[in-house]
Amino acid sequence: MSEAQKTAERQAGAPPEATGVDRFFRITERGSTFGREIRGGFATFFAMAYILVLNPLILGSAKDKFGEQLDPVQLTTATALVAAVMTIVMGVGGNLPLALAAGLGLNAVVAFQLAPLMSWDDAMGLIVLEGLLICVLVVTGLREAVMHAIPQQLKQAISVGIGLFIALIGFVDAGFVTRIPDAANTTVPVQLGSTGTLTGWPMLVFCVGVLLTIGLLARKVRGAILVSIVTMTVVALVINAIADVETWGLTTPEWPDTIVDAPDFGLLGQFSLFGAFGQVGVVTVVLLVFTLILSDFFDTMGTVVGVSAEAGLLDEEGKVPGLGKVLLIDGAAAVAGGAASASSATSYIESAAGVGEGARTGFANLVTGSLFGLALFLTPLLTIVPLQAAAPALVAVGFLMMTQVKHIEWDRYEIAVPAFLTIAVMPFTYSITNGIGAGFLAYVLVKTVLGRAKEVHWLLWGTSALFLVYFAIDPIEQLLGV
Repeated sequence: MSEAQKTAERQAGAPPEATGVDRFFRITERGSTFGREIRGGFATFFAMAYILVLNPLILGSAKDKFGEQLDPVQLTTATALVAAVMTIVMGVGGNLPLALAAGLGLNAVVAFQLAPLMSWDDAMGLIVLEGLLICVLVVTGLREAVMHAIPQQLKQAISVGIGLFIALIGFVDAGFVTRIPDAANTTVPVQLGSTGTLTGWPMLVFCVGVLLTIGLLARKVRGAILVSIVTMTVVALVINAIADVETWGLTTPEWPDTIVDAPDFGLLGQFSLFGAFGQVGVVTVVLLVFTLILSDFFDTMGTVVGVSAEAGLLDEEGKVPGLGKVLLIDGAAAVAGGAASASSATSYIESAAGVGEGARTGFANLVTGSLFGLALFLTPLLTIVPLQAAAPALVAVGFLMMTQVKHIEWDRYEIAVPAFLTIAVMPFTYSITNGIGAGFLAYVLVKTVLGRAKEVHWLLWGTSALFLVYFAIDPIEQLLGV
């Protein structure tokens, strides 16, 4: 066969030329398809749609210094709007399947630590200020430099720790694991179910959902996670209609009386950038903003690394593609969250559910963001998925992320000890930031006692010093009298 014939044959069998959208998002280049991206976008939305209920619940249940409360309907609108806009911006600008919404933990800080000291406008102003400072750190290159200074195996430990953490979130959200009330006077902090046993129809939905998801993944069924979520939602709807279920938790699977609900944008722009300084003083504001920045900074770092690693997007040096843009958009999301009174918006580890479904690019974010946009008008319809139907996806993704533990050299103490603490502290303290901080401090300490302190990047020394302040913030505040 002539060379010309061979060339013609290769061209005839070549895949069709990529469309403009495909090239822009590099869908084919990253080994994905439009179908996988769409399924991934849906899976991510369903895995994190609970924030539409939980964020208004947390912020709406608190009062500020003057006894004022935020309107739940307006909070729902603000939460959905920020999630929709910033998720799409991340998809287009960062090209990662990384959705954003109001950060859990950060919203609790706003509700129960900031608001009692000042007005809601002042509290949200601090969130805007925190986001602006994070953007400055990104523009100066410091935030990206810190991420690049972390040893590759410690990054892998962060991913593993997040895997355990996200699995625990799934178990807790579903009620499979609950905290034993302190009044019980027991030495066991958590238990199986609400009474030490698994009871009720919602728990059956979760358990069957976990088994279904695992079975579908083992069979390598396309859309396994999304199929499980949709199937168990339908099962939950049927059960709720025919059985006497006491409670499903935050979201009850029942067909709503109305599908369309008008959004209320009344909270947008209700913030005061420097009002907190007059309420609590400069020192207190500095400490509060420092805590917010550190938490947001490293929660995002862990999430970006973990999701990118699970998607197979890290390069040979363990770096995230387009990291500067990703971090800048995340910082801008904090600003947007504060400006809309939805609390600081940040990258969501639940994005791993979409990655588990095959998402590899920012195109999945267009789907997730659009669904949040629809939620502005269709909140009653889109929030019928109970946590018991969505949580199995988090457990399954936790397993997938856990597999990276095989890359860690457990016979090297300077790696093994920090890795262990990173992995263990995240789920045990319910915080990505705490796990990263424990790992950093242990890494610096072990390297030092082994006489190899010079091998530690100077940025890790500085970051570890900040974590010392972070962990010792209470005695520091007492010493300063704030």
